[in-house]
Amino acid sequence: MALFDAVRWTTRGLIAGSCRPTVVGLENVPKDGPFIVAPNHLSFFDSVIVQALMPRPVAFFAKAEYFTTGGVKGKVMKSFFQSVGSIPVERGEQAASVQALKTLLDILEAGKGIGIYPEGTRSRDGILYRGRTGVGWLALTTGAPVVPVGLIGTESLQPAGEKGFKPHHFTMKVGEPLYFDKTGPDHSLPARRQVTDRIMDVIAELSGQERSTSYNQSKTTDQ
Repeated sequence: MALFDAVRWTTRGLIAGSCRPTVVGLENVPKDGPFIVAPNHLSFFDSVIVQALMPRPVAFFAKAEYFTTGGVKGKVMKSFFQSVGSIPVERGEQAASVQALKTLLDILEAGKGIGIYPEGTRSRDGILYRGRTGVGWLALTTGAPVVPVGLIGTESLQPAGEKGFKPHHFTMKVGEPLYFDKTGPDHSLPARRQVTDRIMDVIAELSGQERSTSYNQSKTTDQ
């Protein structure tokens, strides 16, 4: 925890100094107990931003490659993502994704916070895509409140197809927590879809994005 706090505070200071972000609604994050952060996804840096700026620790998925890349760069990436509580997951492998959801479930049952992008992968055209129902499954299974987040302008920090970090002002809007009945894992797919759609509606209100009724599709080169 000491390492996490040090990394989070350092990253928060770097973000504040270089980007001067507008952040509203942090008081909506529950002060104790489990919670699920559900942001839109525009940039590689979105997870880092949420983890640094939230008042409580938030564990996100991260590509397994960030933990297995060799060399000095690989060691630095692995150290950073481990220190902020990121969870490695193999992209595109169903069994690995299911296990990752179970890992998030364990974190919630321990009374901590997790983050999950309902869109699955980042939007390269700025459109808010249809939410996948993993977030609905977690909300109904655990009864943990869902904290919707709207990120605006983070795509400018690393435009699609480019590398590195480009300081730029962005906004993070944290909405009021959404509460759903705890049903446990035995709930219907329509119920899961209804919860997910409700979460996406609030994210859209916060981010102001144009919406799509289609799912976003991962690209092998996406970060």
